[in-house]
Amino acid sequence: MTNGIGFVGIGIMGEGMAARLLTQKIAGTQENPLVIWNRTQSKCEELKKSLGEGYHVIIKDTAKEVVEACDVTYSMLSTPEASKAVFEAQDGVLAGVSTGKSIVDCATLAEADMKRMSTAVISKGGRFLEAPVSGSKVPAATGALIFLCAGSKDLFDQVKDNGLNAMGKASHFFSEEVGYGTRAKLVVNSLMGTMVAAYGEALALAENVGLNPSTMIEVIGQGAIQSPVYALKGPKMIVKDHAPNFPLKHAHKDMKLASDMAKEAKVEFSVMDKAEELFATARDDEELNVADEDFSAVFEKIHKESEGHFSKKRKLS
Repeated sequence: MTNGIGFVGIGIMGEGMAARLLTQKIAGTQENPLVIWNRTQSKCEELKKSLGEGYHVIIKDTAKEVVEACDVTYSMLSTPEASKAVFEAQDGVLAGVSTGKSIVDCATLAEADMKRMSTAVISKGGRFLEAPVSGSKVPAATGALIFLCAGSKDLFDQVKDNGLNAMGKASHFFSEEVGYGTRAKLVVNSLMGTMVAAYGEALALAENVGLNPSTMIEVIGQGAIQSPVYALKGPKMIVKDHAPNFPLKHAHKDMKLASDMAKEAKVEFSVMDKAEELFATARDDEELNVADEDFSAVFEKIHKESEGHFSKKRKLS
């Protein structure tokens, strides 16, 4: 048994989150090491190397070994498919759970998936906290995520100021019923995707009617509709810089889950649904090939579908 903190999934988000646990001294000592695993083990090696020799990081061969070694294990996997595979594998997360073990799952999944995982962990004597995050690569690396939690209140109280606080700027507890954290996350991400889609259409319109897009970004940033996401994405969108902080395919996944949730809740969701459809066509456009680019790359699909003079010229550049 290792007295340490576990982390499963050292990807776009997990890398920054795990690093924060070390740099903020939540883990990383001989007495309290950070114990990690990733499907591509080289990511673990890179994390360990990037932070130097001052931190005690243990790399395990399986997710099961991480959970077995630690009282609390965080998990941050990119897709529902990856989460299910790692959770249910013979050497996966659930296989390592026993009485007293705690799992904090930070992925964005369907509500039913979170409930299934929670039930499985509790059935083996463990505790489960659903904790999807609002934020992408940069907030993960800078400790500015927002945790949207449900499940074990005892576990939330334990990690809120001894883990979540290192990785995020705020933590909210919605309910002891698992699923409410996912609901909150899907509301947030469906709105964010719709905002970027609408912003992209506004910028494309500005460009096609002869307005300077940089000036319009400034104007939008000075008024009541200003938004950090607009200020961050706009200057990059107009120069085709879509280096991934939040891949478009993942954004679409969340938007589709939100649309499904709205249908089940019998809520009028037509604006959000149209944005989801736009993201779906962008994801599936093999010519554009933007599924792995940042979700701001929906802008490229907007221009591709536009017939204005600027859009036609932009396609050729």
